[in-house]
Amino acid sequence: MAEICVRVRVTGRVQGVWFRGWTKDHAGRLGLRGWVRNEADGSVTALIGGSEPAVDELLAAMHRGPEAARVTSMKVEPADEAPPDGFSITR
Repeated sequence: MAEICVRVRVTGRVQGVWFRGWTKDHAGRLGLRGWVRNEADGSVTALIGGSEPAVDELLAAMHRGPEAARVTSMKVEPADEAPPDGFSITR
């Protein structure tokens, strides 16, 4: 199965609500690679790589977010870079 890699920018109430940890947990369960981080403007950015169905599943989950989050928008773009092994929270 072909793998894809995307970069995602999520805006809304996504910092201080465990969004990064929640994303990391979901990505790990789906066998995805990459990272997630908070941005200075209050958004969250992630690089996600893996099978297309698994990436799509994580993107759908991120659109909903954890219970305390309120996602207002998500911008998804193809990424030319290869994701690192594992999935981590970065700064």
